Amino acid sequence: MAELLKGKPVADRLANACAVRISALLDKGVQPRLAIVRIGDNPGDEWYANAATKELAAAGVDSFVIELEGRTPQDIVVHTLKNLSADDAVAGILLMRPLPAHFNKEKVENAIAPEKDVDGMCDVSLAKVFRGDSKASLPCTVKAVLHLLDFYHVELEGARVVVVGRSLTIGKPLVQALISRDATVTLAHSKTLNLSQLTREADIVVSCMGRAHALTGEFFSEKTVVIDVGTNEDKDGKMVGDVDFGAVEPLVQAITPVPGGVGAVTTASLLEAVVSAAEYLTIENS
Repeated sequence: MAELLKGKPVADRLANACAVRISALLDKGVQPRLAIVRIGDNPGDEWYANAATKELAAAGVDSFVIELEGRTPQDIVVHTLKNLSADDAVAGILLMRPLPAHFNKEKVENAIAPEKDVDGMCDVSLAKVFRGDSKASLPCTVKAVLHLLDFYHVELEGARVVVVGRSLTIGKPLVQALISRDATVTLAHSKTLNLSQLTREADIVVSCMGRAHALTGEFFSEKTVVIDVGTNEDKDGKMVGDVDFGAVEPLVQAITPVPGGVGAVTTASLLEAVVSAAEYLTIENS
């Protein structure tokens, strides 16, 4: 039976580390504050925004959600993000993705000031990631994967890692972050030939495809550490991962559950990012 890589102890440790930093900011009269911008009525966005605001509030960080209709003109969204970027009371901005298909994603994402970009989405943030800058603002889910691997002492140096999923939101920046940690990384996706052979030969498999139960037992071996980033709804409306947990868990070395794995750490990583942004702005404004 596999070791369960649960997210709660990882998230708790991150929250405890942030508590000291938040206290120091509050002592200086600085209130860390996050603006969350949602466009449309994606249930996953709503769930994450609600979970984030609750966790941030419990930690002493203010947050608020701006909800825009899916048909909101792009210029209004850009204007909203620029106003938030100019607001000294806002330390960080989180724009929920994916954006509506008709948007110019580059224009919208780059309306966020880099110093307030807590989810590593604007061009400046991404450039730092791909340059290997140790101070780069990584997407929160990417940070969550790294925090999980570190907490459970999964060795990255020299490890063979397959990342399944090639989005700029998770897959591509995760590959760069893993390479910076001296892992040997293969970026794969749904069109990759012999995908199951690649994943069976890997020490670590991270799936961020966004397809419910796409990876079954044939994709893994007994040595595999499986990090499931997927958050999908099954036919019964339950949240499930990219990995068929029931079939895979008895076969592998270790695996993250969904829910209860990467998601909990992602929210804590968001807390960490907001605190870092507030600290940066405090230095800049001093």
